[in-house]
Amino acid sequence: MRKFIHIDMDCFYAAVEMRDNPELRGIPIAIGGSADRRGVVSTCNYEARAFGVRSAMATATALRLCPKLTLVRGRMDVYKEVSDQIKSIFLRYTDEIEPLSLDEAFLDVTDSDLFEGSATLIANDIRQAIERETGLTASAGVAPIKFVAKVASDENKPNGICVITPNDLDDFVRRLPLKKIPGVGKVTLEKLNKFGLFKCEDIRHFPIEKLHKHFGKFGASLWKRAHAIDERRLSTNRKRKSIGVERTLDHDLSSLEECQQVSRKLLPTLYERMNTKKRRPIKSIGVKLKFSDFQQTTVEQQATELDEQKLFDLLSTAFERGQGKKVRLVGMHVSLAEKVNTDQLVLPLFTEE
Repeated sequence: MRKFIHIDMDCFYAAVEMRDNPELRGIPIAIGGSADRRGVVSTCNYEARAFGVRSAMATATALRLCPKLTLVRGRMDVYKEVSDQIKSIFLRYTDEIEPLSLDEAFLDVTDSDLFEGSATLIANDIRQAIERETGLTASAGVAPIKFVAKVASDENKPNGICVITPNDLDDFVRRLPLKKIPGVGKVTLEKLNKFGLFKCEDIRHFPIEKLHKHFGKFGASLWKRAHAIDERRLSTNRKRKSIGVERTLDHDLSSLEECQQVSRKLLPTLYERMNTKKRRPIKSIGVKLKFSDFQQTTVEQQATELDEQKLFDLLSTAFERGQGKKVRLVGMHVSLAEKVNTDQLVLPLFTEE
């Protein structure tokens, strides 16, 4: 069986806003909407959800449920930046990643040797890395099939993990309410309930012909899910092009020497990540700096090996580009070349005339 992890950030947009603005912590907030009550809530934090506020709810309804709700204008550029940071964390563990949105993704760690192949330990380490490096929390679901991993990630939210082992899989699915199966919306659920279908156990005793008749292709899919059948692999054609490491700093740096100190601390991690991958030739090395105004620069140089002095030379060039601006993020990476299959090389034939 395969080992799937589904990572889902906890109230992602709202969590970013609370992280960046301490005044928003502990009070009900919603992202989006508008003061004139004509907008729609994009998402909200758990304090707002306690009042019944939900995503896609009209602002007027949200304010009626929670009169003290604070509306916050969304910052999609910041959410995208944090999402990219989280995806870079995923890549430390596996190349098999299927992003679903800015705040959630599937990972296939079946072939990973990290933590002796324990998907549970990998998932926990990912969650810890995300919290340590972004200040945000994530929940995880671990299971041998995709849809159960997604369902499981919602079981112990926020900041929790739920592991469904192969031995537990059948019992977990049998007791699963149909409303938790991805794709079962409000209308479909009401229709299922009219047939006396509330849990996967009920589906197992319901004729598949009737499911197909009343629900079409989705009926067949639902029958398979209820029997814990999901042969899907991750939908990704991604081939890793680089290995990198970066750190967003607690305090902005004002000197090249400080940036070099951070780089020296990052280097062992970069070496470690390179060694955990099946080695492909290096084609270049590079550094990235992000400045206090969120502008960033990347400097690369062709190279066949990771050379510390060359990295520091690139770092100096990148720092000069900032023209005195303070630095909030330091990163370095190696770009990977395609692996040459020498077994398929054919030497050209020469003939004398």
